[in-house]
Amino acid sequence: MWDLSGKAALVTGANTGIGQGIALALADAGADIAAVGRSAATETVQQVRAMGRKAEMVMADLSSIEPVQRVVDETVDKLGGVDILVNNAGIIRRNDAIDFTEADWDVVLDTNLKSLFFLCQAAGRKMIATHRADGRIGKIINIASMLTFQGGIRVPSYTASKSGVGGLTKLLANEWALKGVCVNAIAPGYIATNNTVALQKDEIRNRQILDRIPAGRWGDPADIGGAAVFLASSASDYVQGHILAVDGGWLAR
Repeated sequence: MWDLSGKAALVTGANTGIGQGIALALADAGADIAAVGRSAATETVQQVRAMGRKAEMVMADLSSIEPVQRVVDETVDKLGGVDILVNNAGIIRRNDAIDFTEADWDVVLDTNLKSLFFLCQAAGRKMIATHRADGRIGKIINIASMLTFQGGIRVPSYTASKSGVGGLTKLLANEWALKGVCVNAIAPGYIATNNTVALQKDEIRNRQILDRIPAGRWGDPADIGGAAVFLASSASDYVQGHILAVDGGWLAR
């Protein structure tokens, strides 16, 4: 049920951190990988190929929807199809709500929500056209956030975008469940990546975070990868519109 052999997975933001962890986990389960990003995912591709899987880089800046159709078409051309889509690419801007700029609002919503939706649309069209005919099930996994559930502070556009990711995940599941596509999301907790180095090195803030996490540790990108394998595999064929928190118990505290 967990075997992804012969599956083609498109993973955005796959060059580092959570995206890389997901790409490597999917490859370890048997999938071939299209690693999408505005910077080259050379290390990810090398590691996937070392596992004996196909791996291709697809260069794209997802701050606009201009490259979306090309990203899906290149994945199909290079890997022979698209069975799994992981929408991981995202950005954040921080400022007090009273001082937040329109530019910081737009760039985050465009990347985190608008491009995500249109990637779902482009990949969903392929999956519905090809998978329904032969009985296979396409898998779309959106990366949500703790701020899909919580408000946060000083990140209004990020909170709005990730709340939107949760809503879109449910909407698409409602529309596409009968069309052979499962749509779910993963909400990572505090994960040790290059994006969180400053928090990890801040002794006071790091202690505050760890005190809140029942598991008593930061998450690892591999923790998110394991959840992605579940949602990408046939083990989750009856899971639809779910937002899976992988947070060491943060939300339960």
